[in-house]
Amino acid sequence: MNALLSVAFVLCWSSGFIGAKLGAGTADASTLLMWRFLPLAAALLAAAAFSRPAWRGLTLRDAGRQIAVGALSQSGYMLGVFYAVQLGVSSGTTALIDGVQPLVAGALAGPLLRQYVSRRQWLGLWLGLAGVATVTLADAGAAGADVPWWAYFVPFLGMLSLVAATFLERRSCAPVPPRVSMTIHCTTSAVLFSVLAASLGTAVPPADSSFWLATGWLVVLPTFGGYGLYWLILRRSGITEVNTLMFLMAPVTAVWGALMFGEPFGVQTALGLAAGLAAVVVVRRGNGADRTRRPSRLGRSRTDRPAVARPTADRR
Repeated sequence: MNALLSVAFVLCWSSGFIGAKLGAGTADASTLLMWRFLPLAAALLAAAAFSRPAWRGLTLRDAGRQIAVGALSQSGYMLGVFYAVQLGVSSGTTALIDGVQPLVAGALAGPLLRQYVSRRQWLGLWLGLAGVATVTLADAGAAGADVPWWAYFVPFLGMLSLVAATFLERRSCAPVPPRVSMTIHCTTSAVLFSVLAASLGTAVPPADSSFWLATGWLVVLPTFGGYGLYWLILRRSGITEVNTLMFLMAPVTAVWGALMFGEPFGVQTALGLAAGLAAVVVVRRGNGADRTRRPSRLGRSRTDRPAVARPTADRR
């Protein structure tokens, strides 16, 4: 089940970069994101009326935390990705910058969550970063001539927003049911992007059918598939393992782009894909060995556990 969830997560999350490219030529990023979340939020709120038991026990503090998580993990992250693509940053380069997330999350897991990241896991993380860099290095160099230098900081800020949301959610003592958190997150994004589009004068959607095709693509695959599976795998396996899968996004996006848009797929892409797969294998094999390993001589408190083995109160 974990393997199937991981494969589905990688495909669905990668589809978000493809969807961003599909919609970039049809409308402004704020328009696309507004109409992506408005119908989605309406459907989820309607479904919430028939699942009231799932909302029982939700406190104002929990709701406020989920609003913050949604604003960071959906609004902040997706605005960074879509605006970067609109500025001319290629999907491969955007995926590369997004792939730095595991290193950031891994470096912060210890001081923020008191979760131990082993040397073997660090080896896998660095190997994955090397693979992602190999895939998109040539693409980033070619695109840099026509794209302003500051545009590459836009997806980086979006990546930091998703990292912040991840740690904020993991510090929660009472996990919220996925259907409840998804509803709150999407409603938050619908409100924020509607306000943004209205303020920019881009709220009216175009009549072009390709716009609605891109919108439907983004609702079904990245939102329900990628975003939902992200939190599910996070709760089942932990931060390090779910973020290691992020290393596969750039290679998979490169393959997908080659098949769908005729983008080049060369030796560098193949080598990067192999390195990304090797990184996942190294981290996953290290999980079992690290659970039985004694704490290092630096010492850890009895409450410290490997990041990938941390149990939660509710394994929904």
